[in-house]
Amino acid sequence: MGDIADYYIGKILDMKAPAGYMKKEILFMAVTLNDVRFSYLNVFQAKPPFNNPQGEAKFSTTILVPKTNLQAKALMDQAISAAIEEGVSTKWNGIRPPQPSICVHDGDGPRPSDGQPFGQECRGCWVFTASCKADRPPFVVDTKVQPIIDPTQVYSGMWGNVSVNFFAYNQAGKKGIGCGLNGIQKIRDDAPLSAHVTAQDAFQPIAAPEAAPAYGTAMPAAPTAGYPGAYPQAPATPAYPQAPAIDPITGQPYGGYTPTGTPIMGM
Repeated sequence: MGDIADYYIGKILDMKAPAGYMKKEILFMAVTLNDVRFSYLNVFQAKPPFNNPQGEAKFSTTILVPKTNLQAKALMDQAISAAIEEGVSTKWNGIRPPQPSICVHDGDGPRPSDGQPFGQECRGCWVFTASCKADRPPFVVDTKVQPIIDPTQVYSGMWGNVSVNFFAYNQAGKKGIGCGLNGIQKIRDDAPLSAHVTAQDAFQPIAAPEAAPAYGTAMPAAPTAGYPGAYPQAPATPAYPQAPAIDPITGQPYGGYTPTGTPIMGM
């Protein structure tokens, strides 16, 4: 499908025809859709499809067109109708398929790949994917149509304008309309659609442990007794009774018994 898209892009770029005819062909094959949202945006590095890692690497994006954007929907319908007419004459042997497969889907309905609902971001939108080959990178510009070099400024969830081309294909018996990507223009930011986890979401602050005193520094002084935080004090050692001193003359302890009479000699 991508090869067919690249073929038609090259056909338009290499076309040699009067200016009026050139303009008519380009309008049939390519269209600029304004004020759309981007999802699965991959415009700086070609990658294989997420569901086929061994597939061909391409640039690609899923485009979400709000159903309230009636102008974009009208342009899409016109370009798809032109691609179908082109397919009848060039791809489908002059016969229009009863129900050609169209790359644009209703974001409020089931996904055609597995029947599961589209993501929440697709609700209320028309959804389709556009891609281009690795050797033809899409242009990526800002509101002043200047190239955006910083890839962090371009992400899934932002809004912008997109240039695409709708084309008919006939591969392995399957007939339908696909979409090629020419380039995008970023016009404003919005909440990213990727499942990005911030450090604040993943972790909680951890209090730093108290630092141990450096070698050679004095230990902190013990708190004063009687104040909060004071260290417990050992009880005072009780005093033991002391033996009284003896008077060498009387043989009595100092401070002990003192006789009141006259001593009797010889007794």
